[in-house]
Amino acid sequence: MTGKATSEASVSTPEETAPEPAKVPTTEPSGEVAASMSTGQEQAPEPQKPQAQDPAAPAASAMPATTKPEPPSEDVPSAPLRLTLEDVSHSSLTVSWEPPEKLGKLGLQGYVLEFCREGASEWVPVNPRPVMVTQQTVRNLALGDKFFLRVTAVSSAGAGPPAVLDQPVHIQEITEAPKIRVPRHLRQTYIRQVGESVNLQIPFQGKPKPQVFWTHNGHALDNQRVNVRSGDQDSILFIRSAQRADSGHYELTVHLEGLEAKASIDILVIEKPGPPSSIKLLDVWGCNAALEWTPPQDTGNTELLGYTVQKADKRTGQWFTVLERYHPTTCTISDLIIGNSYSFRVFSENLCGLSDLATTTKELAHIHKADITAKPREFIERDFSEAPSFTQPLADHTSTPGYSTQLFCSVRASPKPKIIWMKNKMDIQGDPKYRAVSEQGVCTLEIRKPSPFDSGVYTCKAINVLGEASVDCRLEVKASATH
Repeated sequence: MTGKATSEASVSTPEETAPEPAKVPTTEPSGEVAASMSTGQEQAPEPQKPQAQDPAAPAASAMPATTKPEPPSEDVPSAPLRLTLEDVSHSSLTVSWEPPEKLGKLGLQGYVLEFCREGASEWVPVNPRPVMVTQQTVRNLALGDKFFLRVTAVSSAGAGPPAVLDQPVHIQEITEAPKIRVPRHLRQTYIRQVGESVNLQIPFQGKPKPQVFWTHNGHALDNQRVNVRSGDQDSILFIRSAQRADSGHYELTVHLEGLEAKASIDILVIEKPGPPSSIKLLDVWGCNAALEWTPPQDTGNTELLGYTVQKADKRTGQWFTVLERYHPTTCTISDLIIGNSYSFRVFSENLCGLSDLATTTKELAHIHKADITAKPREFIERDFSEAPSFTQPLADHTSTPGYSTQLFCSVRASPKPKIIWMKNKMDIQGDPKYRAVSEQGVCTLEIRKPSPFDSGVYTCKAINVLGEASVDCRLEVKASATH
């Protein structure tokens, strides 16, 4: 035989073994044989039976006694070779062997695999009938079972001597060392805002089911605030409404039979900062004002991103932002309007946003008028009206499908001209695929995710009451190369 044939069998429970006769095996279409470990009548030539154990012999782990085989005749095969335990798990085992050296004059009918439970004296066939396979997988074994195995070659003249495993097979649960897989987004500090929920699911491995422990800053969790639910493959830490006190270093420990794995997660719960503690108007000169303030007492449990400074004219009362995310605590505000009086206020800012309140100056900054007499000069008003003319034409462009592209040109005209974009002499205004922008004489056409269909001649036309002008360019969208 050049390769090994395989067969699978299942084992019945000890309760089923005693009273029932041997089950008739069924042959699957693929040629595999299913059998059960049970006692009863043999339908094949019966292998040699063991003798009862001597009461003085060692108890459970000893090899079951067998009769001393008679010298084999030329009609029966010899014992199979190299009986090996290939694999064993918590519910199955696989054994293999090689054909015997002598097959007998009448030829080989197959093999019979038998087992004997530890402490028993009777060998029970796994397959009642001989099967022509040299490897068998026995399934549906119970945890804790311990038994010996042997295999016998059978011919029409009878069974030859058996090949027996030297050591008993013990079916026990496979232990898998614990291992924790921390998700990528939790390998950095996990940030939440006050009032938000915290829901962390940490997968782990380990067999049998390991013990799971959580700690917060080295102490046990507060069960009134933190809920933990651990299963066979993951552990979930849940906080319904996070508070700043929930920030800190969390450690997950998975323990299994003297082995353990640990993982650390840092959680930071933040909120908006308080306003600066105080603000002072230091000086006013010309069109400038100098301010100084002190940092807030509460930064919201995280570092500040800076300060936002605003000003308001006394007459309008409207606030305008002067500085954003400004880090120093002193600043000079310029370009104030002469004759106006100003108030100033400062917000603090962190990851949650600006502080709900601001600190406002108590004093007003008065920008006084200088005693200067203006002498207006006579001038001749000039007419700046002109017809549209393009100072920068459109340029031919090549684009890649799927990547947005833009066409640029610049136009000069007074009064401000109306800009019309066309593709192949067709107006494309209002098409959502195109976005046209005209600002300070610069005209831009954005083509969103173009395809080869968008290739063509694009025209930009400027029109006012004095005339019109246009420029063209060719856009080519190259199709992606296929490999």
